[in-house]
Amino acid sequence: MLILGVDPGTATTGYAVVGEEGSRLTMHALGVLRTAASSPMERRLVDIYRGISELMERYRPGAVAVEKVFFSRNVGSAMTVGQARGVVILAAGERGLSVLEYSPPEVKAAVTGHGNASKRQVQLMVQSLFSMESMPTPDDAADAAAVAVCALNRRGWDQRVGDGR
Repeated sequence: MLILGVDPGTATTGYAVVGEEGSRLTMHALGVLRTAASSPMERRLVDIYRGISELMERYRPGAVAVEKVFFSRNVGSAMTVGQARGVVILAAGERGLSVLEYSPPEVKAAVTGHGNASKRQVQLMVQSLFSMESMPTPDDAADAAAVAVCALNRRGWDQRVGDGR
């Protein structure tokens, strides 16, 4: 099964399409969707929706994994990230796809073994897990890959405990 991992943001939305072949992880797509800061928010959200929808149509993932909104200081940023998450969830819902949501510490722990890992540590582990020649950049794309890996790692566990996702 392919998982579309998404690190939502209104300026940059990271995405990764990840799967498994036996015990080996496979990367089918990795990148970011960028929106113009000069565009009104409604235009930016449409651009994110269309970009994510195109990825879903092209790769036909079995589920979508999205990072949960996490903030400690800037409520305004959390609100705009929440809007980007909403259009990703809408695109998944329209296609009948399950949406799996994980907090940043869950994602970091799934990839690095430590819930407080740095962005660089996540990038280096994604590079290692997928045998990439160079570290994935920007970090939004690496984060999206990490979210997808988290979903693949947790898939069996989530099904066994029936957490409602």
